[in-house]
Amino acid sequence: MERGCLSFTTFPSSPCLYHGVPSNHLQLIPTHPNPLKNKKRIVSMAAIQGPRKTLASDWDLSISSVTASPWMPRIEELDTTNMLLRQRIVFLGSQVDSMTADLIISQLLFLDAEDHKKDIKLFINSPGGSVTDGMGIYDAMKLCKADVSTVCLGLAASMGAFLLASGTKGKRFCMPNSRVMIHQPLGTAGGKVSLLDLIGIYPE
Repeated sequence: MERGCLSFTTFPSSPCLYHGVPSNHLQLIPTHPNPLKNKKRIVSMAAIQGPRKTLASDWDLSISSVTASPWMPRIEELDTTNMLLRQRIVFLGSQVDSMTADLIISQLLFLDAEDHKKDIKLFINSPGGSVTDGMGIYDAMKLCKADVSTVCLGLAASMGAFLLASGTKGKRFCMPNSRVMIHQPLGTAGGKVSLLDLIGIYPE
Protein backbone atom coordinates (compact mmCIF):
# COMPACT_ATOMS: atom_id res chain seq x y z
CA MET A 1 0.00 0.00 0.00
CA GLU A 2 2.74 2.45 0.94
CA ARG A 3 4.84 1.48 -2.11
CA GLY A 4 1.89 2.00 -4.41
CA CYS A 5 1.12 5.45 -2.98
CA LEU A 6 4.76 6.48 -3.11
CA SER A 7 5.12 5.34 -6.71
CA PHE A 8 1.94 7.16 -7.65
CA THR A 9 3.00 10.44 -6.15
CA THR A 10 6.44 10.34 -7.83
CA PHE A 11 4.99 9.39 -11.25
CA PRO A 12 7.15 6.36 -12.08
CA SER A 13 7.92 5.36 -15.68
CA SER A 14 6.98 1.74 -15.09
CA PRO A 15 3.34 1.06 -14.25
CA CYS A 16 2.47 -0.05 -10.72
CA LEU A 17 -0.75 -1.23 -9.23
CA TYR A 18 -2.85 1.08 -7.09
CA HIS A 19 -5.81 -0.80 -5.62
CA GLY A 20 -5.52 -3.24 -8.55
CA VAL A 21 -5.51 -0.51 -11.25
CA PRO A 22 -2.34 0.48 -13.13
CA SER A 23 -1.22 3.93 -12.15
CA ASN A 24 -0.88 5.05 -15.76
CA HIS A 25 -4.62 4.43 -16.19
CA LEU A 26 -5.55 6.83 -13.39
CA GLN A 27 -6.63 10.25 -14.57
CA LEU A 28 -6.56 13.43 -12.52
CA ILE A 29 -9.46 15.64 -13.49
CA PRO A 30 -8.42 19.30 -13.20
CA THR A 31 -10.78 21.47 -11.22
CA HIS A 32 -11.76 24.71 -12.88
CA PRO A 33 -12.28 27.68 -10.58
CA ASN A 34 -15.92 28.44 -9.95
CA PRO A 35 -16.45 32.22 -10.14
CA LEU A 36 -19.59 32.01 -7.99
CA LYS A 37 -17.76 30.22 -5.18
CA ASN A 38 -14.86 32.65 -5.38
CA LYS A 39 -17.29 35.55 -5.16
CA LYS A 40 -18.92 34.08 -2.06
CA ARG A 41 -15.50 33.52 -0.53
CA ILE A 42 -14.50 37.14 -1.16
CA VAL A 43 -17.71 38.40 0.44
CA SER A 44 -17.28 36.14 3.48
CA MET A 45 -13.65 37.21 3.92
CA ALA A 46 -14.69 40.87 3.74
CA ALA A 47 -17.33 40.25 6.41
CA ILE A 48 -14.75 38.63 8.69
CA GLN A 49 -12.07 41.26 8.18
CA GLY A 50 -14.45 44.22 8.44
CA PRO A 51 -15.56 45.89 11.70
CA ARG A 52 -17.64 43.41 13.67
CA LYS A 53 -20.82 44.58 15.38
CA THR A 54 -20.96 43.78 19.05
CA LEU A 55 -23.63 44.10 21.73
CA ALA A 56 -21.96 47.21 23.11
CA SER A 57 -21.92 48.98 19.73
CA ASP A 58 -25.60 48.31 18.99
CA TRP A 59 -26.88 48.78 22.55
CA ASP A 60 -29.71 51.32 22.66
CA LEU A 61 -32.15 51.34 25.56
CA SER A 62 -34.55 53.67 23.79
CA ILE A 63 -34.98 51.23 20.91
CA SER A 64 -35.37 48.23 23.20
CA SER A 65 -38.00 49.99 25.27
CA VAL A 66 -40.06 50.82 22.18
CA THR A 67 -39.83 47.45 20.42
CA ALA A 68 -40.21 45.26 23.50
CA SER A 69 -42.93 42.63 23.45
CA PRO A 70 -45.96 43.42 25.63
CA TRP A 71 -45.61 40.17 27.58
CA MET A 72 -41.86 40.53 28.25
CA PRO A 73 -40.39 43.07 30.70
CA ARG A 74 -38.28 45.83 29.27
CA ILE A 75 -34.69 46.15 30.40
CA GLU A 76 -35.48 49.12 32.64
CA GLU A 77 -38.30 47.19 34.32
CA LEU A 78 -36.05 44.38 35.50
CA ASP A 79 -34.96 46.54 38.45
CA THR A 80 -37.99 47.16 40.67
CA THR A 81 -36.17 49.77 42.76
CA ASN A 82 -35.45 51.81 39.65
CA MET A 83 -39.07 51.61 38.54
CA LEU A 84 -40.32 52.69 41.96
CA LEU A 85 -37.98 55.68 41.89
CA ARG A 86 -39.47 56.69 38.54
CA GLN A 87 -42.81 56.91 40.32
CA ARG A 88 -41.11 58.85 43.17
CA ILE A 89 -41.69 55.97 45.59
CA VAL A 90 -39.21 55.01 48.31
CA PHE A 91 -39.81 51.69 50.08
CA LEU A 92 -38.57 50.94 53.59
CA GLY A 93 -39.23 47.22 53.99
CA SER A 94 -36.67 46.05 56.52
CA GLN A 95 -35.17 46.85 59.87
CA VAL A 96 -33.64 50.30 60.13
CA ASP A 97 -29.86 49.91 60.12
CA SER A 98 -26.91 51.74 58.62
CA MET A 99 -27.18 50.17 55.16
CA THR A 100 -30.93 50.73 54.93
CA ALA A 101 -30.59 54.30 56.16
CA ASP A 102 -27.90 55.09 53.59
CA LEU A 103 -30.10 53.77 50.79
CA ILE A 104 -33.22 55.64 51.94
CA ILE A 105 -31.33 58.90 52.47
CA SER A 106 -29.69 58.74 49.03
CA GLN A 107 -33.03 58.06 47.34
CA LEU A 108 -34.74 60.92 49.17
CA LEU A 109 -32.01 63.37 48.25
CA PHE A 110 -32.01 62.21 44.63
CA LEU A 111 -35.76 62.60 44.19
CA ASP A 112 -35.73 66.00 45.87
CA ALA A 113 -32.93 67.21 43.60
CA GLU A 114 -34.75 65.86 40.54
CA ASP A 115 -37.99 67.75 41.22
CA HIS A 116 -38.69 69.45 44.54
CA LYS A 117 -42.24 70.40 43.51
CA LYS A 118 -43.57 66.83 43.35
CA ASP A 119 -44.33 64.75 46.42
CA ILE A 120 -42.14 61.87 47.51
CA LYS A 121 -44.02 58.80 48.75
CA LEU A 122 -42.32 56.78 51.51
CA PHE A 123 -43.89 53.36 52.03
CA ILE A 124 -43.02 51.78 55.38
CA ASN A 125 -43.17 48.15 56.48
CA SER A 126 -40.56 48.04 59.22
CA PRO A 127 -40.26 46.71 62.79
CA GLY A 128 -37.95 49.58 63.70
CA GLY A 129 -34.27 49.52 64.45
CA SER A 130 -31.42 51.84 65.25
CA VAL A 131 -32.34 55.22 66.71
CA THR A 132 -29.26 56.89 65.23
CA ASP A 133 -29.88 55.60 61.71
CA GLY A 134 -33.58 56.42 61.96
CA MET A 135 -32.79 59.99 62.96
CA GLY A 136 -30.61 60.23 59.87
CA ILE A 137 -33.61 59.34 57.70
CA TYR A 138 -35.72 61.84 59.66
CA ASP A 139 -33.21 64.64 59.03
CA ALA A 140 -33.14 63.80 55.32
CA MET A 141 -36.94 63.97 55.18
CA LYS A 142 -36.92 67.40 56.78
CA LEU A 143 -34.12 68.53 54.50
CA CYS A 144 -36.15 67.78 51.38
CA LYS A 145 -38.02 70.73 49.90
CA ALA A 146 -40.57 68.34 48.41
CA ASP A 147 -43.36 67.04 50.62
CA VAL A 148 -42.73 63.52 51.90
CA SER A 149 -45.92 61.48 52.15
CA THR A 150 -45.67 58.42 54.41
CA VAL A 151 -47.79 55.29 54.01
CA CYS A 152 -47.82 52.32 56.40
CA LEU A 153 -48.03 48.88 54.80
CA GLY A 154 -48.20 45.98 57.25
CA LEU A 155 -46.25 47.18 60.28
CA ALA A 156 -44.66 50.40 61.43
CA ALA A 157 -43.21 49.79 64.87
CA SER A 158 -40.67 51.62 67.00
CA MET A 159 -38.50 53.73 64.67
CA GLY A 160 -40.78 52.77 61.78
CA ALA A 161 -43.70 54.44 63.57
CA PHE A 162 -41.55 57.51 64.24
CA LEU A 163 -40.73 57.82 60.54
CA LEU A 164 -44.40 57.33 59.69
CA ALA A 165 -45.29 60.26 61.95
CA SER A 166 -42.50 62.35 60.43
CA GLY A 167 -44.24 62.74 57.09
CA THR A 168 -45.68 66.01 55.88
CA LYS A 169 -48.74 67.09 57.83
CA GLY A 170 -51.92 65.91 56.17
CA LYS A 171 -50.04 63.32 54.08
CA ARG A 172 -49.58 60.49 56.58
CA PHE A 173 -51.59 57.38 55.79
CA CYS A 174 -52.16 53.84 57.10
CA MET A 175 -53.63 50.99 55.10
CA PRO A 176 -56.71 49.26 56.61
CA ASN A 177 -54.79 46.15 57.76
CA SER A 178 -51.64 47.90 58.95
CA ARG A 179 -50.46 48.15 62.55
CA VAL A 180 -48.56 50.94 64.29
CA MET A 181 -46.65 50.64 67.55
CA ILE A 182 -44.55 53.32 69.20
CA HIS A 183 -42.70 53.32 72.50
CA GLN A 184 -40.11 55.32 74.35
CA PRO A 185 -36.54 55.09 73.05
CA LEU A 186 -34.54 52.22 74.51
CA GLY A 187 -30.87 52.36 75.36
CA THR A 188 -28.16 51.10 77.63
CA ALA A 189 -25.45 52.78 79.63
CA GLY A 190 -22.12 51.50 80.79
CA GLY A 191 -19.00 52.75 82.47
CA LYS A 192 -17.41 53.22 85.85
CA VAL A 193 -19.60 53.13 88.92
CA SER A 194 -18.43 56.61 89.92
CA LEU A 195 -19.59 58.04 86.58
CA LEU A 196 -22.91 56.24 86.78
CA ASP A 197 -23.41 57.69 90.26
CA LEU A 198 -22.93 61.19 88.87
CA ILE A 199 -25.77 60.83 86.39
CA GLY A 200 -27.96 58.89 88.80
CA ILE A 201 -28.17 55.69 86.76
CA TYR A 202 -26.56 53.41 89.33
CA PRO A 203 -27.10 54.97 92.76
CA GLU A 204 -25.73 53.19 95.80
